[in-house]
Amino acid sequence: MATRLPLIVIVGPTASGKTATAITVAQMYDGEIICADSRTVYADMNIGTAKPSVQEQAGVPHWGLDLALPSQRYTAAQFKRYADAKIAEIRRRGKLPILVGGTGLYVDAVVFGYDFPAPMSDEVRQALEQMTRQELYEYCIKHNIELPEDDKNKRRLLRAINDPERDYHKQNVPIDDTIIVGIATKNETLRQRIAARTEQMFEHGVVEEATKLGKKYGWQAEAMTSNVYRVIKSHLEGELTLTETKDKFTTRDWQLAKRQLTWFRRNPFIEWATLAEAEHFLSQTLARRHSL
Repeated sequence: MATRLPLIVIVGPTASGKTATAITVAQMYDGEIICADSRTVYADMNIGTAKPSVQEQAGVPHWGLDLALPSQRYTAAQFKRYADAKIAEIRRRGKLPILVGGTGLYVDAVVFGYDFPAPMSDEVRQALEQMTRQELYEYCIKHNIELPEDDKNKRRLLRAINDPERDYHKQNVPIDDTIIVGIATKNETLRQRIAARTEQMFEHGVVEEATKLGKKYGWQAEAMTSNVYRVIKSHLEGELTLTETKDKFTTRDWQLAKRQLTWFRRNPFIEWATLAEAEHFLSQTLARRHSL
């Protein structure tokens, strides 16, 4: 019976309500959630990444959280290996696996069975690290590797060369037994939800969290150079007022939401629905399968 359990996938932009829908479905159908979010994979980053709360995690098992330190890089290839193993494990226990998130590459890596190349060997990586910035630049040109936005930064050139996500094979249709639902939200409603969540983050102490993270891992740590933490750094250095910080973060999250929607809209296998419709659709679909 466990082998017949489908993989439920719930996608959508940030602040669209994916997590709440996933939790409702998990509670109704004895499911467990795998978070597909490139921000919540980092430990200690709870408020600024809108990680599911302690209460939410206590009600339904959540996986895919706190997989790396903010100072480490975590790739889609690593996430796919983790998620594939976790989906199989959840099914073996007779539970319903639910993949939920807004990081399109993470989701698609699982749903379309991405086959990532093997990681670069330590010998090759060390040889590259000995190269000058100009040599790395020329290496990228010679091997047709897309240059990073800041191509004068040696670290970013190395990252572009050593990126297992830039070359992969995938299948053209989703893996077997997959049901994919996208949360459709009106733009104005989504902007309001993002703004409200920003206020909530600051009320819950995101500035204090960022300060602690900056001291513990350094502001140049992998996960500290994006998202709200980078904006808060500017606030702490006196470059932005608190109001300007909130406005800038809200704008950045809105831009993120638009990029996420652009990514997901390319997938013709997603069943788009409002929050209420999505829950109803999944309930009906799963009820029909349970009756078979």
